[in-house]
Amino acid sequence: MRWRSPRAEIEHLIEAGDLEGLLRRAGELHGHYCPYLAYGVVAGYTAVRMLGVRSVGMEEVLAIVETNNCFSDGIQAVTGCTFGNNALIYLDLGKTAFTLARRSGEAVRLALNPEFEESRRAERPELRELWRRIVAERERVSDEERARFMELMEEEAFDLLHRPASKMFIIRRMHIEAPDYAPIYASHRCHGCGELVMESRAGLRDGKPYCLSCLGAQHPILDGRGIYIGVWRPE
Repeated sequence: MRWRSPRAEIEHLIEAGDLEGLLRRAGELHGHYCPYLAYGVVAGYTAVRMLGVRSVGMEEVLAIVETNNCFSDGIQAVTGCTFGNNALIYLDLGKTAFTLARRSGEAVRLALNPEFEESRRAERPELRELWRRIVAERERVSDEERARFMELMEEEAFDLLHRPASKMFIIRRMHIEAPDYAPIYASHRCHGCGELVMESRAGLRDGKPYCLSCLGAQHPILDGRGIYIGVWRPE
């Protein structure tokens, strides 16, 4: 049987310039439609077209994201670069920006234009007010208000697809030094919990391998706050 990329349908949407189709696919991953997901879709689409690349998830194309908000899900859906295939690199800079690069180092970086974003906020006061109440302040609202909020986010997301990327983003071609391919590590069985742990994330106690959780050792954690050092141990 001849191999066919699982991303063939997404690649077809990219070739056809079907941004609405791409946003719908990104929505399947993200769970809802919102402006920053649309920003990610437009940014990913623009960068892929500018570089003329395709990803089959083997680290031949790299996406470097500078935020862990909704934007990054749009990037992953369109570019095919994800944490799982080691083609997504996360810089905890808090910027709605990303760089797409070939292994050769040829790259393009897109950063959200502040003036564009400010103009969109001014045009959608109802959406911004509901966002403040529901997302920023976690206020309890009625089912009708929450439905209205989701409806407005979807409207804004699809509307953004018709705005020029050149106004939406600050776009710059550049050259980077691409990181090495992800190393392959052996796994060891933790002497404490009995689970397998990557060799590079294991520690020794009395000459025996233990996972960091069983050691109670601090380690990097990524959640909605960004990257920080802490301890997590499943009960």
